[in-house]
Amino acid sequence: MQGLGNDFMVVDAIHQSIIFFPPLVQQWADRHFGIGFDQLLVVEEATQEGVDFRYRIFNADGSEVQQCGNGARCFARFVVDKGLTDKTEITVETASGIIVLYMEQSGWVRVNMDAPNFAPESLPFLQAEPQTDYTLEVLGESITLGAVSMGNPHAVLLVEDIQSAQVDRLGAAIESHECFPERVNVGFAQIIDRQHITLRVYERGAAETLACGTGACAAMAVLRAWNLVDESVTITLPGGDLLIRWSGQKEDSVWMSGPAVTVFEGEISV
Repeated sequence: MQGLGNDFMVVDAIHQSIIFFPPLVQQWADRHFGIGFDQLLVVEEATQEGVDFRYRIFNADGSEVQQCGNGARCFARFVVDKGLTDKTEITVETASGIIVLYMEQSGWVRVNMDAPNFAPESLPFLQAEPQTDYTLEVLGESITLGAVSMGNPHAVLLVEDIQSAQVDRLGAAIESHECFPERVNVGFAQIIDRQHITLRVYERGAAETLACGTGACAAMAVLRAWNLVDESVTITLPGGDLLIRWSGQKEDSVWMSGPAVTVFEGEISV
């Protein structure tokens, strides 16, 4: 499946039992010798009352992560298309908490991504106290960025030109910066106007991808906290557009709407 070109292998682990060893995930993720994907998404039975499914995410390197926004939309499309639920409002447990997925009549999926968490320890980010922005020394440069958790850790910085932004060079350096002991996703945002930004994301464990749903939400949260964007923003990523809404109140949820598409189905022997 794919959401704006962010592509996924999605597995029904309700009707079959699989142990997702990192070498196995790495083998499947290889685009030349395997299937190829940015992340592996796993549908499991819920472990909590009042929840429909458990949602697990593995990066291409085999590491398990807490959240993936584009994946969440594909997860919703998968469980509906596979007849695992007939609901249009689907409650899902993740490693970072409960999220709610809504099937819209347009075919898009809307996701309640929960409230942004600006506390440094939530990423974790080794800073004494929360600030609106931070300055880090990266590759001999002083970089100003915002930091927020959207269930997974994000750093967001402004660039003048998204096309010439040093996404690979700076992204890799910030991802593994000593201030982020569990690494971090890095968003590079260019403001077109208060209702439109363009974004590229260097993802933790996956390098730059065509789209990152939590990265789009993180960019919205940081730029809205900086009073640079309005309550509803179209975010253009290399793979396409997402609509992100957030009131700006820290206790309010961020909402993400976008497409989710099935590309092909198959079977693999394990």
